[in-house]
Amino acid sequence: MTLKKYKPITPGRRQMSTASFDEVTKTKPEKSLTRIKKKITGRNNSGKITVRHRGGGEKRLYRQIDFKRTDKLNIEGKVTSIEYDPNRTAYIMLVVYKDGEKRYHIATDRIKVGDKIITAEKAKIKKGNRMQIKHIPIGYSIYNIELHKGRGGQMGRSAGTSIKLVSLEGKHAQIQMPSGEIRLVDKNHYATIGLVSNGEHNNIKIGKAGRMRHMGRRPQVRGKAMNCVDHPHGGGEGGAPIGLKHPKTPWGLPALGFKTRKRHYTDKMIVKDRRRK
Repeated sequence: MTLKKYKPITPGRRQMSTASFDEVTKTKPEKSLTRIKKKITGRNNSGKITVRHRGGGEKRLYRQIDFKRTDKLNIEGKVTSIEYDPNRTAYIMLVVYKDGEKRYHIATDRIKVGDKIITAEKAKIKKGNRMQIKHIPIGYSIYNIELHKGRGGQMGRSAGTSIKLVSLEGKHAQIQMPSGEIRLVDKNHYATIGLVSNGEHNNIKIGKAGRMRHMGRRPQVRGKAMNCVDHPHGGGEGGAPIGLKHPKTPWGLPALGFKTRKRHYTDKMIVKDRRRK
């Protein structure tokens, strides 16, 4: 994938870049695999805003992605198209199985139309194939990894992501995350071989505020720029400092560095923390 840059004919265009979509082979989604996605614009079930700076944006259809693939064990499928999905950073691929069923999967990097893929307990070591982790050689890049049996892939689904298989000793396999964290997963869980497509996504520059509005993101305002009744950082004359030992959220909770992790029982699965050198 390459990035598309523009001539600096306006201030917004000067730094802007977009994906070239060279890999995309089909523009309209498969109708039977889409459903309407209702906008919630950061509101909860009672209609109150719980996430700020959301709203507007282009209409989207949700593409139903098969993250499990285990109910198609030992059935070979053929990649018929690579498509853009507005709901995720990675591209998706439309696969037609030998029994005639069509499904969307997260596209593997450098996979092409016509390539054949399969999901099995033990399959050929080939990009796009999905199998149990215990049958994958050490050192290979994998993605869309199961955390809990039967739930489907939950780790490694963003554009350009790859997780390295480090060890297969004992009951669990050790995998190295892109952050450097090493954690344990069950050997019998499934993972897909390869890297996630659209690896250049993190190099895209938005360029202007209007483009963020198209994505459904509204403007953010600094707390320092508000009045004292609106934010703990607000008030004062001119560019006054926040006047606090530690930055706070609009609701008075600590911000920037405050630990919010609650599921400490899963710490036992972490072999090496991402912050530890």
